Amino acid sequence: MRIGKITENALKRSVLKIIRTEFKDVKSAAVGSDCAFSNDERCFSAASPMTAGVSDGAYYAVVKAVNALVCQGIRADHFTLTVLLPPDTEEPLLKTIVKDACCAGKIMDVPYAGGHTEVTTAVTRPVVIAHAAGHADGNAASLFDVRPEAGQALVVTKWIALEGTAILAREKKEELVSRYPVPFIEDAVAFKERLDLRKEAEVLSELANRSEAGSPEDGKVRISVHDISSGGIFAALWEMAERGGCGLEADLKAIPIRQETIEVCEFLGVNPYLLTSAGSALIACDDEEALLQKLSERGINAAVIGHLKEGNERILKNDDEMRFLDMPKADELVRVMT
Repeated sequence: MRIGKITENALKRSVLKIIRTEFKDVKSAAVGSDCAFSNDERCFSAASPMTAGVSDGAYYAVVKAVNALVCQGIRADHFTLTVLLPPDTEEPLLKTIVKDACCAGKIMDVPYAGGHTEVTTAVTRPVVIAHAAGHADGNAASLFDVRPEAGQALVVTKWIALEGTAILAREKKEELVSRYPVPFIEDAVAFKERLDLRKEAEVLSELANRSEAGSPEDGKVRISVHDISSGGIFAALWEMAERGGCGLEADLKAIPIRQETIEVCEFLGVNPYLLTSAGSALIACDDEEALLQKLSERGINAAVIGHLKEGNERILKNDDEMRFLDMPKADELVRVMT
């Protein structure tokens, strides 16, 4: 099997099929789902691993686990951490991992409740897995957990690859400063401070609640949200369409991306569209104008990058060129950092 997140076909064959067979009467996970839930849909959880050799991996693992809940309208109650360390690990590294996790917890306003730490020969470098758990307030979960449909606009918030850019800028800083000014690279490293999706979730909740109210002047707004994470925007687009059982058409030139990301990725030979992108959300929405306006009012950058379409074709446009979107590939961070 390839390194990184397992392929969609392997996920369907060896994970989802077995779950649905063993628990026939329980609604379970699906491709593109950001979190798992109890059968009564009151308790929710999400897991996020960091297996690449990243110095502050615990920080990203926690933020991503919490964001996965946030994207479904769930308030995280706490997170736990599983840490697997190789035998040659020194204790100061463990302290750093815990401090990084605590830092992320404070930023996301979620307490570190405990977990498990183990030294084992099964790993050759530290492996950190964050588990976030939370609950739905009222009908909050159902507001976001809507199946995307053909005809909806696809909106991306902030900029893609913020997470991947921050990681690469820090881990490859010595190489990057040979071409770029130090302040430029430090600005890229600081992208790690922009990964919180709670403001986006507040905006989406306002729109979804407006829809629930059903007043004639407001109209109905259907929203489906996907946290752009492993595999980058290309993986997120595929998973959104797969979840909706439809096709899509997206414009590469419309996808928001920072210049720092372009420069870092070009220097390192990385495809930013396949780079982990925590901090950015992909949203399928009926009323993109209302969504963009509300996001703008909150100071959140966003752009319409395409639409979901009838059928199975998933097309990427780049000026006059068109090509089909491939099934999700391994994240570029895995290739560069492992």
